[in-house]
Amino acid sequence: MDADDILELRGITKRFGATVALDGVDLRLRKGHVQCLLGENGAGKSTLIKMIAGVHQPDEGSIFLDGKEVSIPDTNASEALGIATIHQELNLVPTLSVAENIALGRTPARFGFVNQKEMRKLAREALDLIGLDVDLDRPVGTLGIARQQLVEIAKALSVEARILILDEPTAALTRTEIEQLFKVIEQLREQGVAMAFISHHLEEIAEIGDSVTVLRDGQYVDEVPASTPEPELVRLMVGRSIDQLYPRRQSEPGDVLLSVRNLTRAGAFEDVSIDVRAGEVVGLAGLVGAGRTEVLRAIAGADKYESGEVRVRDKKLPPHKVSESVRAGIGLVPEDRKSQGLVLKAPVEENLGYATLKANAKGPFADLKAQHEQAETAREQLQIRLASVRQPVNSLSGGNQQKVVFGRWTTAKSEILLLDEPTRGVDVGAKVEIYELINQITDAGGAVLLASSELPEVLGMSDRILVMAGGRIVGELPAESATQDSVMTLAVKEVDSTRVH
Repeated sequence: MDADDILELRGITKRFGATVALDGVDLRLRKGHVQCLLGENGAGKSTLIKMIAGVHQPDEGSIFLDGKEVSIPDTNASEALGIATIHQELNLVPTLSVAENIALGRTPARFGFVNQKEMRKLAREALDLIGLDVDLDRPVGTLGIARQQLVEIAKALSVEARILILDEPTAALTRTEIEQLFKVIEQLREQGVAMAFISHHLEEIAEIGDSVTVLRDGQYVDEVPASTPEPELVRLMVGRSIDQLYPRRQSEPGDVLLSVRNLTRAGAFEDVSIDVRAGEVVGLAGLVGAGRTEVLRAIAGADKYESGEVRVRDKKLPPHKVSESVRAGIGLVPEDRKSQGLVLKAPVEENLGYATLKANAKGPFADLKAQHEQAETAREQLQIRLASVRQPVNSLSGGNQQKVVFGRWTTAKSEILLLDEPTRGVDVGAKVEIYELINQITDAGGAVLLASSELPEVLGMSDRILVMAGGRIVGELPAESATQDSVMTLAVKEVDSTRVH
C-alpha cells in the first residue's frame, strides 16, 4: 500500500448462487481522494461497496485498512472502523421523524431516556452541512424522494468518518443541491477523508472526482484520471462506442392524443393545461417541488384533482380512476420504480403483465400461459437482461427493472406514456436503450410526456418543453432553440410569483 492508502481491496470475488457478481476486483481508497466507480447497472459497483459497508462478505480476496488485513462482518463493524455509507436504496424509517432518522443507531440518551435536545442539535448540525431546511419533527416518509435523499446524506455526514462511500447520492437532487453536496465533499477532501463516489452522470465524475475505477460484468477494466473524456469512459464502461447520448428521432406531430385542461389541486398544481400530439415528446421541466410528479399522477388517475379535465382522443376521463386511464391507453412510469412501479419480490413476468391480466383472462381466471408468452416477447423486444422471466424483479439491475416498467405499458399497447424521471439511477448504456424505446413509441404514433430533473435529457429527447414553477406552467420553449439557461431562467424567475398557496 502507498502512504496515502487508507483502504485497499485485493482480488475481491463475490458469488450469489451461480451468478458471479465480482471476479477478482481491486480497489484503493486514498486520503483526501475521491475515487469514482463507473460501470453499467449490474457491473458490480454496489456489491463492491457493500463489502466495505459490511452488508456482504467476500467469497475470495482480502480487505486492508491502514495496511492491516481486516474483516468487516456487519454494518456495525464497518462504522466502528470509521466508514460511513450512503446507499443507493434509502436506509430510512418512514414513520420516524427526520431527527430520529439522523440519530438512528446512536440516539443520545440521558437518565435512560432519549435526550431530545441533544438529538435535535445533532440533526440540525447535520442538515446545516448540506443546507437543508426541514422540520426536524416531520415523519421522513412524508418528504419527497429528493429531500429523503438529502436526509440520508446528512445522516452519513453526521458521523465523523475517515472513509465515506457515496452510492448514487445525486440521483434525486437538483443542481443547486448537488452543488451544496459537492462543497461538503471538497471540505471532506481537505480534511483527508477517503471517498468512493458512484454516479451515472459522467459530467459529475469530471467535476468532483480524482480518478476512476471502471468495472464491467463484475471485472476490473481500468483505472483512469477523472478528466478522461466522456466518450472514452463510455467505451471502457460498455465495451463499445455510443455515438449519440440523446438519439431523438423527429417525426411530424399528428392529432392531439392527450389534452389536459385547467387541472387544479390546491397546494400542488393550478390551472395546468397541456396538449401532446401523436408522434410527439413533450418535456416537462422545473425545480424539485414544481408540481411535475403531482400533475403526471393526476393525469394517470393515481391522485385526485379538484377541477379541470383530462381527455384522450377527445374522450373525457373520470378523475382518480387508474383503470379507466389504463383502458384509455395511458401508462405511467413513476418517479420511484421500487415503491410505486414494481412488486419487487414478484416474478418479472407478473410485473410485466399487471396491466393485461384482465385482457388476457379466460373467464374469471388469469391465462398464465399467455402472460408467460407475452413476457418472453417483451423480454426480447426490450432486451431485458435476465436469466428467466420467472425470477424476482428485485434480482435485476436498475436499468433492467426500469425496462420492466416500460414493458408493462408497451405490452398493454398504451399509446400515451407519462414518464417521471425515466432514467434515474440508470447507466449510460441503458439510458440510450430507454431513449430508443421512447422513439419506438412515437414512431408507432404514440405520445410521450416526459418529466425529468436532468435538463440535458429534457433538451435532448423533447420536441417541445413546458416549464413548471410553483405548480403552474410558466412557459413553453421549442426544443431546438431551448438551452439549460433559458429553461432555468423561467423556472427560477417564476417560482415566487406563481407559488400555489
